[in-house]
Amino acid sequence: MKSPRERIVETTFDLFAKQGYNSTGINQIISDAGVAKASFYLHFKSKEDLCVEFLTVRHKYWFNELHAYTAQSKDLRSKISSAFDFLIYMNDKEKFRGCSFLNILSEIPMDNVKILNVIQAHKADLRNYFLELLKDDALSDHIYMLFESSIIESQLFKSNELILKTKKVVNHLIP
Repeated sequence: MKSPRERIVETTFDLFAKQGYNSTGINQIISDAGVAKASFYLHFKSKEDLCVEFLTVRHKYWFNELHAYTAQSKDLRSKISSAFDFLIYMNDKEKFRGCSFLNILSEIPMDNVKILNVIQAHKADLRNYFLELLKDDALSDHIYMLFESSIIESQLFKSNELILKTKKVVNHLIP
């Protein structure tokens, strides 16, 4: 059986995806996770702290999935291409949920530095992922922006069409 903390975080994944951050209350999380209110507050001082934990867990999960998905790629072009295929895989797996980090960003006030820092760190890690592969600032930022826009557009239109088109563009950009 999972610990109360694990159940809280797991429940948060489901509720934030279905309802969003602002529409999900602590009492619903407590109820759906099957934990006592005291257990919740033992692990998290606030909903904001829970959100930081959620994003931290999501970050690790997302990058583990990305690395596992692209691990079989032999060369640079196929590795970058498989990163875009990974988006299709995640869209299929999560029903076009989109980026959890940007979804939360749209719901928090910009002065919520605690959550904003976690979101910015995730995006910085993604930019660095492409920079480490490509070793070219301008090209890696270009690929990163195409990757990000593919996430947003596929969520918006519930379609992988733009990801497939973007892969063709990306293949022309990579030397």
